[in-house]
Amino acid sequence: MNQLTEKSIGCPYCGETIKILIDSPYIEQQYIEDCQVCCKPINVLVSESVNGELAVSIYSEDDVF
Repeated sequence: MNQLTEKSIGCPYCGETIKILIDSPYIEQQYIEDCQVCCKPINVLVSESVNGELAVSIYSEDDVF
């Protein structure tokens, strides 16, 4: 069964709020998703927070993480 979780994020380039789908059974994943508004590549890092919830971090191509 596929468990997709929808998250709202702010694009690090244009600042628009966009929605992305996270494949929640796969914690600890990293991928690139293009902004639906400005089309620039956003680095998405998915991990599990200390309290066990889904944590999503976003970075531009220029950010170091």
